[in-house]
Amino acid sequence: MNKSNIILLLFALVLGVVSCTSKFEDYNTDPYDVTSEQLQYDAYSLRSALVAMQGYVIPVDVNLCQFTDCLLGGSFGGYLSDSNSGFVGKNYATYNPEEHWIQAPFNDIIPRIYINQAQIRYVTNDPVPLAVADIVKVASIHRITDIYGHIPYSKIGEDGKLEAEYDLQKDVYAKMFEELDGAIAALTALQTSDFNPLADRVYNGKVLSWIHFANSLKLRLAMRIVYADKALAKQKAEEAVNHEIGTIVDNGDNAYYRVNKSPFQVVMYEYNGGDSRVSADITAYMNGYNDPRRDKYFTMSTFEETDRPEFPNGYYGLRNGIQIASSAIAHKYSNMIIDEADPRLLWMNAAESAFLKAEGALRGWNMGGTAQDFYEEGIRLSFDQWGAKGANTYTNDTESIPEAYKDPLGENNSSETPSLITIKWDEAVGFEANLERIITQKWIANFPLGHEAWAEFRRTGYPNLMAVPHNLSNGIVDDEMMARRLPYPLREYKENSDNLQNAVDALGGPDNMATRVWWDSKEK
Repeated sequence: MNKSNIILLLFALVLGVVSCTSKFEDYNTDPYDVTSEQLQYDAYSLRSALVAMQGYVIPVDVNLCQFTDCLLGGSFGGYLSDSNSGFVGKNYATYNPEEHWIQAPFNDIIPRIYINQAQIRYVTNDPVPLAVADIVKVASIHRITDIYGHIPYSKIGEDGKLEAEYDLQKDVYAKMFEELDGAIAALTALQTSDFNPLADRVYNGKVLSWIHFANSLKLRLAMRIVYADKALAKQKAEEAVNHEIGTIVDNGDNAYYRVNKSPFQVVMYEYNGGDSRVSADITAYMNGYNDPRRDKYFTMSTFEETDRPEFPNGYYGLRNGIQIASSAIAHKYSNMIIDEADPRLLWMNAAESAFLKAEGALRGWNMGGTAQDFYEEGIRLSFDQWGAKGANTYTNDTESIPEAYKDPLGENNSSETPSLITIKWDEAVGFEANLERIITQKWIANFPLGHEAWAEFRRTGYPNLMAVPHNLSNGIVDDEMMARRLPYPLREYKENSDNLQNAVDALGGPDNMATRVWWDSKEK
């Protein structure tokens, strides 16, 4: 690229211009794009840059959120399914995504994180917002490395340019632990030094809450690498749980980013009548378990009697990877319930923290309690989060199993139940069955965090998800193994080819959706 093109690219990145619809300004106009004259005010610059960074964890930008958390994470994580017939044959769900879908997480998130963090470092030497910025960086970028594997990380400059050396994924994780450890230490020393709430759309400047989140995030990342580096995973998990301030333990500390309007509202309801619907995978599990949280998560289906003479309306998700014949029909399946009165994007909740401790205790680590106690606490916390009743009855259910999916239209049925796992803890069944039990309930509690669901599916093999009916990968992606990563964007081959080739050589397989990332090393 010549100098003028680079300048134009960086200018576009700073402005955060990502739009594929003329109505974008109506949905989520970015209030944090500022002129150079305004940026002379350090406090405003710090405020805008830190909030902007937070907006790239679960992207607040509608179109970017659609690419990353609906079409990609939602589909691969078993939470959402495409309902736009225009996506047929070129979507993630059929393992044949278009190139501009593949590049969105890599090219649209990494540069913006680094540019905004550089701005924060430029305008302040206050250790509190600097530490929070490091936590936000890890919260965002760990999702990117989990998508692709090796990525540019430690060598990216303050201008956010991606033409940099790649870090191996194991080194990315090592650096992320280092950054989290440094941030936790800095904030612990200044735990009463709350900062400007206008600079923080997650915790309103409350330092103790940021420490809880950082430790919980550290616990998540520790568990992620357990099959690749068990000793380091155990060390970091025990550090997080036994830290003097510790992890998220109640729903009052759940990490949410507050938005003016949820991008899921736009994608699920307003784009073309709704570009996504709830997936049949999660409704099959929750229907089989008769889960009281269903009416908090999902709308009822809206089929006419002539559409489905044998079925009353209920919680029916749309199966992933089908040939969508009609958007109008697809829109009759269950949708996600969006709280329009209090729109927020979930980053992490107390239930996940409890389930992570349950897995750690199951592995014999010092988590401060038993696997069963943490497992049941995770269920209780999730029920409380959603205002659902009946947690004790649900936890003691020894009979219910996920149901075999029956399509109300009879076109995309599944012939068998996805799993025989029950809800009630059973010490006698051994490690693997109880691991499936923990991951399944964590998956239900984490809705709609599709990236986390996909990562945990790849790490553990749970929950069992239905194979897609139409696999268009030309034999690359195995029906049972499903997609393990995304290939690198073509732009990297054009603009960063030498560094990219070193990363590809280190993958251990071809640069495609079937090759595993470093931490995805459990025998399947």
